[in-house]
Amino acid sequence: MPSSQAAVLAGLGSWLPPRVVGNEEIAQRLDTSDEWIRTRTGIAERRVVDPGTSTVDLAAEAGRRALASAGEGGADAVVLATSTADQLCPASAPQVATQLGLNGVAAFDVNAVCSGFVYGLATGAGLIAAGIASRVLVIGADVFTSLVDPEDRGTVPIFGDGAGAVLLRAGDADELGALGAFDLHSEGELAELLWVEAGGAKNRRSEDPRDHYLVMQGQTVFRHACARMAESARAVLDAAGWGVGDIDRFIGHQANIRILQTCAKQLGLAEDVMYSNIEKVGNTSAASIPIALADAAKDGTLQPGHRVVMGAFGAGLTWGSTLLRWPEIIPG
Repeated sequence: MPSSQAAVLAGLGSWLPPRVVGNEEIAQRLDTSDEWIRTRTGIAERRVVDPGTSTVDLAAEAGRRALASAGEGGADAVVLATSTADQLCPASAPQVATQLGLNGVAAFDVNAVCSGFVYGLATGAGLIAAGIASRVLVIGADVFTSLVDPEDRGTVPIFGDGAGAVLLRAGDADELGALGAFDLHSEGELAELLWVEAGGAKNRRSEDPRDHYLVMQGQTVFRHACARMAESARAVLDAAGWGVGDIDRFIGHQANIRILQTCAKQLGLAEDVMYSNIEKVGNTSAASIPIALADAAKDGTLQPGHRVVMGAFGAGLTWGSTLLRWPEIIPG
């Protein structure tokens, strides 16, 4: 019998701003230290955009690299996962599509913050399953440093800027690279645990400038992130008929090394299964998983046939997971 149609990962690319900000640079202006940051987050440095560089710029470069990785064919839809769109209105995805020469294609933003890339993959897979598109460019891109209070030592060391992208094409469910089950969730009543209060329709212009920056209740977010990511990973494993021991690599949202370690412990994963590149890039929000995928493919951590689970947790609250068997792919 013919296998069912699926969304297949056919291209992969990432892009980081050239400016590197190490812990010592942050420690020089805030009450913190390299040791304090490394111990609590696992981060040594992060990338930060120069003035004038935007989310669209980062997204377009990552998208360009993913398209090149996939070869000929372009894309007939662009899904941009971001919570730092260049303008409040319109969405940034059409501008990204134009920069890539994809004029006239469907293009829109998805905002699920740090879970955005997993939500974007589900959206791209849905477009393919519905027959609306045959090749979908899914990009995770954020200039999250634009949302961080420069005087807040609790958030400044954590976040960096960057973009990563994949090209999904229509294919068969039994191919390497075919996306499997998805598990997506939200819990809006806990939005205030991790949010920017002002700037939207409800509170457009707050008199308190702090309302325009990210507020994070770190310890509570930590507990939810560990539990939800582990639960979601188990759900897609069950749907696929895989056991925890079948996982070759877990590529989780790079929020904090302790979250990744705790999630691995709750799942019963071996240390070498949980991949992390957070030391060099920090938390890049919706970009973190595709950047990690690209880095892991480049350094040989990901090999064709590996069974890979991707999981994320972010503001909203939102969380989700998906899985695939890794394809033979050269990232851009």
